[in-house]
Amino acid sequence: MASTQQDKNAGDTHDRSEKLVDRFLDAIWMERGLSSNTLGAYRADLMTLERGLSERNILIEKAQKADLLEFIAQRVESGAKPRSTARQLSSFRRFFRYIMREGMRDSDPTADIEMPRIGRSLPKSLTEDEVDALLHAPNTDEPLGHRDRAMLELLYATGLRVSELINLKQSEVNFNQGVIRIVGKGDRERLIPLGDEAQRWMRDFIDGPRMEILLERQTDYLFPTRRGDRMTRQAFWHIIKRYATKAGVEKKLSPHSLRHAFATHLLNRGADLRVVQLLLGHSDLSTTQIYTHVARERLKDLHGRHHPRG
Repeated sequence: MASTQQDKNAGDTHDRSEKLVDRFLDAIWMERGLSSNTLGAYRADLMTLERGLSERNILIEKAQKADLLEFIAQRVESGAKPRSTARQLSSFRRFFRYIMREGMRDSDPTADIEMPRIGRSLPKSLTEDEVDALLHAPNTDEPLGHRDRAMLELLYATGLRVSELINLKQSEVNFNQGVIRIVGKGDRERLIPLGDEAQRWMRDFIDGPRMEILLERQTDYLFPTRRGDRMTRQAFWHIIKRYATKAGVEKKLSPHSLRHAFATHLLNRGADLRVVQLLLGHSDLSTTQIYTHVARERLKDLHGRHHPRG
């Protein structure tokens, strides 16, 4: 009987903690308009913490610095990576600041806990030969294959984000000036040169295969699906993976692999880092500086080949 009562108390405590977490999520959604994915990540982090603390009969809202450090240490011992630990700690900080603001406690147990150091790694870039193989993978005799080739050519020519590519409208392409107008993150607008090859594939696509895909349907999105809709990020990611397999590219790819190749190959051929920053649409040069090792390697190579004491 005592065990049943303990189980009931534990269940009540869990429900109360879960409701508190849900209140917190509602509050930050109202304040920040966060995506469902971000809210889901916060919820997962906090409920993982709640379960870990409940095993030691500690309520999440009553947790102290030592409790959190013990929880983090256990996670690290179980193989948690620094990036995962940093994300969890960020979730905990936001939660405890919220309950302090609500008057549920007067101190933040995360205040003096240092974030783990995370090295910013550059995704493995495709070589120029690998990009060339990827670009030649679509069957351009078919309308959808021609569309895919034009999309891949445009990505590599401009370094667009995938979200910017699939949302690109015909009205944002200026063939007379050879540029596209992109409104990226933070509603920042940038003009990006297209390059002759990308322009040729895009013109050919618009003049024929695009109309074959749309038939009688109308859309301003430049790269429609067979249904005449805007393509999703997931659909384009599947397209990239399919062509990478066909091209024999064995590197682990991401949806932004061609964006990274664009930046890396520009730097390899002598582009200035600030120019690459503008083309990528980074508001801060520090974001672009994950590519500085590329520039350093190029300088070392130039020094080695041309300096008399190299």
